[in-house]
Amino acid sequence: MSARLCAAIDCGTNSTRLLISDGSSTVTRLMAITRLGQSVAAGGHLAEEAIDRTIAVLEGYRKEMDAHGVSRVRMTATSAARDADNRADFFDRAEAAIGTRPELLTGEQEGELSFLGATSELDPAGGPFLVADIGGGSTEFAVGTRSCEGVVSVDLGCVRLTEKYLVHDPPLPEELSATLSVVQAHLEDVERELSLSRRARCLVGLAGTVTTVAAVEIGLATYDPEVIHHFGLTRSAAEDVFRTLATEDVEQRKTNPGLEAGRADVIVGGCCVLVGIMRFFDFDECLVSEADILDGLVLSQQARHRR
Repeated sequence: MSARLCAAIDCGTNSTRLLISDGSSTVTRLMAITRLGQSVAAGGHLAEEAIDRTIAVLEGYRKEMDAHGVSRVRMTATSAARDADNRADFFDRAEAAIGTRPELLTGEQEGELSFLGATSELDPAGGPFLVADIGGGSTEFAVGTRSCEGVVSVDLGCVRLTEKYLVHDPPLPEELSATLSVVQAHLEDVERELSLSRRARCLVGLAGTVTTVAAVEIGLATYDPEVIHHFGLTRSAAEDVFRTLATEDVEQRKTNPGLEAGRADVIVGGCCVLVGIMRFFDFDECLVSEADILDGLVLSQQARHRR
């Protein structure tokens, strides 16, 4: 077993992801869209087929960890599990697959770990940073320079917004308008609860919506994290991608280079959050980061091991 390698697994609302790293270099980073949060916002219950999809991916991740001799792992669950009344059923099966039980993170814990991962490579001179982790069911906002100074989590996510408001394909103009209004209302809450957010000099965007919009803007036929990491996504480019995707149906969206087919049905909801953030906080650019909560989970394990 490697004493240096750690694994981090994030069971999110839309995707299930794995990072194997020694804290400074990545050995493996994998992602599968499992849609664990399918219909959770409406019924408060994890669908059996969604649990099955996620467990199948976790079983594959266990094999990957074994192949690299990884013994230390942190596995977390976030918005979908927080909202579900049957999360214990999922946790039992996830523990059987991986060998450790998922940690149910609060939105605040999720934001702190995302901030740790996203800012670990950034020069503090560029701060304060506003880190926005746009997920499937929630979005976490964390602000700080050398360390996280404040966090707030709101129920905004690409899956949640799509299921609740964007019911037509492509969405109707009034659906888009209503969704953007909902986003703005939540951002007003963020500003009120996290007043430091207005002092931020740099917006750092995390997770699939942000990296997908960047990939579409670049036109990446094959996803390349090295091209995406620390790409400067301008507000005008984000608005252009949003306009394009919002006027296409799901099948048309799938033809855009850089857009993974599994995200085609929820990407417009995610765009509403991203564009809404850039408009509300008046950022002309978003620094796209591949480093996120997974990196924070690995760094937290490395810190524990050193103590």
